[in-house]
Amino acid sequence: MPRKNEPTERQCAVTREVQPVSSLIRFVLDPEGQVVPDLKRVLPGRGVWVTASSDVVSVAEKDRKKVFGRGFKTEVSVEPGLVERVDALMVKSALQALSMTRKAGELITGYSKVDAALRRDPVAGLIHASDAAEDGVRKLAAVAAGRNEEANGCQIVRLFDSDQLDLALGRSNVIHAALLAGQASENFLSRVRDLERFRGYSVADDEKSNA
Repeated sequence: MPRKNEPTERQCAVTREVQPVSSLIRFVLDPEGQVVPDLKRVLPGRGVWVTASSDVVSVAEKDRKKVFGRGFKTEVSVEPGLVERVDALMVKSALQALSMTRKAGELITGYSKVDAALRRDPVAGLIHASDAAEDGVRKLAAVAAGRNEEANGCQIVRLFDSDQLDLALGRSNVIHAALLAGQASENFLSRVRDLERFRGYSVADDEKSNA
């Protein structure tokens, strides 16, 4: 969120489009003059704003003198792999938020428990490990469809593999999980949507590739 009295819109340094700050990534300079992402928009100093898209950030990295040099009005250094670093930070942020859903009591893991939750509870989202067997994913999708969960806004998340889910949740062999309605779940899903937009990915694309 923008700090108090700060504008809620900024101009992308690449496209020159004015957008909400929620659709942009803020970059700042560290003490060595290196360009670093400030995803939380809280680091001190002058900021340069770039559309939160891997394609646009890639353009900014390649044309760093024009984009970052002009924006910061000084010589800058951009270590190769800026897109990958932003992506990794967004993944870390999302997994930290996922961990908070467990602490808030808004997460259910395990195929049978997720199946039961879909039949009983208000489910805000379904998480499937990216390496999950398609049979299990299809069966749970059928249960969700039976309750019109998709029509009610049930979001499907398939961005993380089982190792990432295990580490985030402090458990082993996490393949399927259900997010119960609540603030912690919405916070996680918001970060997931940010990551999907950055990658230009949607679950519909994933379903087409597996059809």
